[in-house]
Amino acid sequence: MSAEIICVGTELLLGDILNQNAQFLARQFASLGIPHYFQTVVGDNPQRIHQAVSDAVDRHAKILVFTGGLGPTPDDLTHQTLADYFQVPMVERPEVLEDIAKKYASRGRKMASSNRKQALIPQGAEVLPNRTGTAPGIIWQPRTDLTVLTFPGVPSEMQQMWQETAVPFLQGQGWGREIIYSRTLKFWGISESALAQKVGEFLEMDNPTVAPYASRGEVKLRISVRATSEAAAMERISPVEEQIRAIAAEDCFGADEESLASVVGRLVQQQGQTFAVAESCTGGGLGQMVTAVPGSSDYFLGGVISYDNGVKVSLLGVNAEDLAQEGAVSATVAKQMATGVRQRLGASWGVSITGIAGPGGATAVKPVGLVYIGVAGPSDEVESFEYRLGALHGRDLIRHFSACSALDRLRRKMLSDS
Repeated sequence: MSAEIICVGTELLLGDILNQNAQFLARQFASLGIPHYFQTVVGDNPQRIHQAVSDAVDRHAKILVFTGGLGPTPDDLTHQTLADYFQVPMVERPEVLEDIAKKYASRGRKMASSNRKQALIPQGAEVLPNRTGTAPGIIWQPRTDLTVLTFPGVPSEMQQMWQETAVPFLQGQGWGREIIYSRTLKFWGISESALAQKVGEFLEMDNPTVAPYASRGEVKLRISVRATSEAAAMERISPVEEQIRAIAAEDCFGADEESLASVVGRLVQQQGQTFAVAESCTGGGLGQMVTAVPGSSDYFLGGVISYDNGVKVSLLGVNAEDLAQEGAVSATVAKQMATGVRQRLGASWGVSITGIAGPGGATAVKPVGLVYIGVAGPSDEVESFEYRLGALHGRDLIRHFSACSALDRLRRKMLSDS
């Protein structure tokens, strides 16, 4: 028995809006222990909506959840198409019509005649009330083995209706006795394929399941389990997590909502230290990541955006002759930037980034994507690390990867020194 999500709206297909509803519903299914294998996005076309319903029924879905297509305009077709598919008439519900009229009146407006359409509901369906908007949904069992729920496409309305009406209904049908709980481990400095090879035996497990995926340089392993409670789920997940962490060692930096910035911040704070940053090609991106963490003012002193070479010399103390001989994008300059910002701001640690984010500024010797990261520590030791990210990544991704890699280098250095 499984559920499917069908999101209706041509604007979704055109990419005009982000499909927040599918993400929300997928997480809700997991919290109720409802299996969920398919999502469909379909435009405002009755034939295609009809086909989406038919495909889901053919896959033996037991719960169909629709979002969108419940408005008053001619292209809002969800309820009419469902009625046509299951061969029942549409009936006007006077209580719905009255509710819509009252909402317009409370706003000092007169209800348009087109809104009358929203009071038409497939015969036999129960109204799923919309407390804030004018478009009601339905809870309907057109067959003994199928439940249909519809919601407006506005995320705030859909989420409120789901929590207030749909969840109690589904729990009354026996759902929610089990949950699908997931924990996500996060990795930096290792590719998805290399990690998958290291933990290959875990990818064959059944319950819990382990699945890898990657995004913008970060690799993740999602450990999921079906259990009666979160505590019971963690009992099964914890041994797997411990083994994976032991295999991955420092490549695993955290889990769930943790970020490289939050993990680094915790390490610095635990050791009673501080750090500062000097940035060139990232233009403040590293500092933004750090300060996005609440409480970062306790350990982050600040940074210098030294885009111009003169700023590198005057504020960070970079040697002008080294700049002239080796260039701003070099290991020597990265080290001097890290040392300079550490000394100028009186921080325990200094971290620097200098590189060529592109699309211009490259030479045959120094291509787009060449980045140097410097780390200067309390012992006055300073190191630099070279990255060749390649022009194909694009400017934004090169900058993002550089900032994350700088945090990762600081994290690893602190772990090795502790």
